[in-house]
Amino acid sequence: MNREWEELQEILQKASMYRAALSLMSWDSDTIAPPKAAEWTARFVGTISQEYFTMMTSPRVRDLAAAIDPETLDHDGKALLRHVRRTVENLTSIPAEEYRAYQELLVRSRATWKHAKDTNDFASFAPVLQQVIDTRRRFAALRAKDGETPYNVLLNDYEEGFPAAVLDPFFEKLKACVVPLLQRRTEALHERIVTRTSPLEKQKAFCAWLAAYAGFDPERGALGETEHPFNCTMHNHDSRLALHYYEHDSNSAISSTMHESGHAIYEQQVDDRYTLTFLGGGASTAMHESQSRFFENHVGRSRAFWEPIYPTLQRMQPEAYGGVPFDEYMRELNVAVPSPVRIEADELTYSLHIIVRYELEKAFIDGGMKAEELPAAWNRKYQEYLGITPPTDTAGVLQDSHWGGGLIGYFPSYSIGSAIAAQVEAQLRRMMDFDAVLRAGELHKICGALREGIHRFGASKTADELLRDFTGKPFEPDDYLAYLERKFRV
Repeated sequence: MNREWEELQEILQKASMYRAALSLMSWDSDTIAPPKAAEWTARFVGTISQEYFTMMTSPRVRDLAAAIDPETLDHDGKALLRHVRRTVENLTSIPAEEYRAYQELLVRSRATWKHAKDTNDFASFAPVLQQVIDTRRRFAALRAKDGETPYNVLLNDYEEGFPAAVLDPFFEKLKACVVPLLQRRTEALHERIVTRTSPLEKQKAFCAWLAAYAGFDPERGALGETEHPFNCTMHNHDSRLALHYYEHDSNSAISSTMHESGHAIYEQQVDDRYTLTFLGGGASTAMHESQSRFFENHVGRSRAFWEPIYPTLQRMQPEAYGGVPFDEYMRELNVAVPSPVRIEADELTYSLHIIVRYELEKAFIDGGMKAEELPAAWNRKYQEYLGITPPTDTAGVLQDSHWGGGLIGYFPSYSIGSAIAAQVEAQLRRMMDFDAVLRAGELHKICGALREGIHRFGASKTADELLRDFTGKPFEPDDYLAYLERKFRV
């Protein structure tokens, strides 16, 4: 191996440590950090971010990344060099002082969002959200190539190969499937969303048990509390779940546990050779969301999964489920009723929530919509697509943490990931008796198949490569549409 490649790898290892530290600070800020810490923590994050930026944009790193011939490297080396070149190109387009200021802004923004959500006060969040939007738009414009729109730049950050020109027809195809199914189901069935009341400590105990049952390794992870559930990973030996619990809606935490466990299982099953490297995470956001959506829905809403463990749920949370027949609980898990909150949404209406966010992101990044206009626009679209109007901004435009955290362009990954999840399930059914495995409680067989086919490769393969290698075909939504048709037709 040439000397330049060894030198670059030494630098990248240190850069990966900085990224892990920033991930840890993100976890801390959103879980256990005191409310008044944000302004001071922002300085810490700004300093670490600046060190990372300076390292990755240094003349030496740029020279090394440009000089190394990828043909002298093995497959992993080529993948790492590709990631490094992309990172260097993206960062060098941004002025250093603006990059640090933006990282500090995000700490303040997340804290402001949480307070605004807690108090149903969007007006207090709008000014800082506008700063985030303006900065994201400016950075995207600096990086745009060949007439590329700023929003397409942001979309490409999260999922390569899915610009608006691809997503628009994808979402139209989803609407053409979902809307008629929802209408027929609404006319034929009288479904309702049921909530179950359970003491918070009992919910926490069951969710910890459930995560481990699904395949999450608690000795290489942790569970914390937050306003908006998420997974945060330092490396494959430290992947953390952050969950939110509602005393009067135990089902919410159960669903979130399965979703975030899917993320964490993915991270924990990455091969050790990628630990603390640029290849140590998932292949893409959509591939990551495919794993969370797979565990949340294809596993976590299935009858076969719950048959052996429903008695455990009844025993651990008797106040909520002790007298609830199993068939009734399964109906509760699989209703199709429009709800204002995305993370509480059923599988059928879920992508309508994503379409709302996708269209609004296009409007405020490429179309000039202002942050202060978002609540009214949000409510109009919810009425148009789901036939409901959120009762408050807390249950509406303030419900997600993504925009406050700068994750503009991320939301489409959930729908792409949902489609990939259906492809993954279809392949697993070809490999094993999927339902029998779930009934036997042998989740290790499913996790093992995912580890061997997807997880262990980290980011050394692209999402397209993983999908083709594992399922034998590229991304396409037919399995997803067929899955929705089978499950929700009446």
